[in-house]
Amino acid sequence: MKQLVFIAAVFLSLAAQAQTKKVVAEKIIGVVGDRIVLKSDIDNQLNDARSKDYELPPDANCYLMQQLIINKMLAIQAEKDSLPVSDEEVEADVDNRIRYFIQQYGSKEVIEQITGKTIYQFRDEMREPIKEGKLASAMRNKIVENIKITPNEVKAYFDKIPKDSLSFYEMELEIGEIVVYPKAGREMEEYAQEELKEFKRQVEAGTKKMEFLASQYSEDPGVKENAGMYVLNRSDKQWDPTFFNTAMSLKEGQVSRVIKSKFGYHIIQCLSRNGEEVTVRHILKIPRINDEDIRAAIYKLDTIRVRLIAGSIKFGEAVSKYSDEPSSKFTGGRKTDQEGSSVITIDKLDKDIIPVLEKLQPGEYSQPAAFTDEQGKKGVRMVYLISRTQPHRENLKDDYSKIAARALEQKKERELEKWFIKNSSTFFVQIDEEYKSCEAIKAILRTPAK
Repeated sequence: MKQLVFIAAVFLSLAAQAQTKKVVAEKIIGVVGDRIVLKSDIDNQLNDARSKDYELPPDANCYLMQQLIINKMLAIQAEKDSLPVSDEEVEADVDNRIRYFIQQYGSKEVIEQITGKTIYQFRDEMREPIKEGKLASAMRNKIVENIKITPNEVKAYFDKIPKDSLSFYEMELEIGEIVVYPKAGREMEEYAQEELKEFKRQVEAGTKKMEFLASQYSEDPGVKENAGMYVLNRSDKQWDPTFFNTAMSLKEGQVSRVIKSKFGYHIIQCLSRNGEEVTVRHILKIPRINDEDIRAAIYKLDTIRVRLIAGSIKFGEAVSKYSDEPSSKFTGGRKTDQEGSSVITIDKLDKDIIPVLEKLQPGEYSQPAAFTDEQGKKGVRMVYLISRTQPHRENLKDDYSKIAARALEQKKERELEKWFIKNSSTFFVQIDEEYKSCEAIKAILRTPAK
């Protein structure tokens, strides 16, 4: 079964994308068991892929149809095998998609205008495809759960790769850090609060709009994209508790008192409420840190560095005791990329840390230095260089884990293919004449050799 990057990305978004475009014709082009495939399922996903600049092959519709058939077969089998997908899981995914669309388009009213449906109809139409996707994923996992890979198989896989097709890797690093955020002095704390009190007064008096003030003065890094607007749901867990509880308690149009979160000070205005969801706009002010605060934090980290070098404390223990970085307890102080990997290419690091790393050898700790994090918060950090690879052509010694992961995926893919060839005849499948000549579909519907 040929796999394409664009197919994977678009296919996984099936439950969402088809709902955001008005459909002209609902022609049925496929039937799998009691489930149908609509022409709009194919057309909307192809349009979505084009809008994201995916490179589409000439037979993209064939491979997309194949994926939809596969998905429905797997979902049907998952139901037969009573694989667990709870209503709570499905509803949580529906809620997440709705919030995503509201943040993308600005309000539920805009979504209703785009789709031609009420937000409740929109939710109802999303529910079944999301459940189908979860069932299919559960069945996939069951089919390949016992597939393992041996070192000999990894080598055999690698040896088949043409030498001129081997990947070239940029420098990769594993980095740990201990971060201390200095506390602002009382004067700066009070100054930030007074600024926000004045903004609150202006909004309540009607002399300034919250959106304008947020765009001009908020120190939330996302303000340029969203003007301080967020959609919260009562089931959310990722928000700062004080911010979340204050936002959920507001009435429409109400502006909160000044509150303090782990990010700084805020005022929050409730824009609208819809059942379990509330749309708010906020302004964040971060109390300024002065030079004396920075020097105190540098001294603290310097004493920790001396202990690390002397071996009187382990890095993980130091992170646990002294780091103020919230994610440290999950990563042991290691920096990770957006995919959660602790092996990071140098192009994904912030530019300020690169000169520090250039002076370090693996196993060494940097001198503590001031920096500004992604949220615009000033802190002091000490960097620990765990490992560093030089730019190189892919090889088994340096890149075994990556090669093994690809080899394992290929082996799982073959197992899935065998499962479809063996079991496809047990499913009732009908497809439109347009797709009967697709080799991708023939591959999964052919009868197994006897």
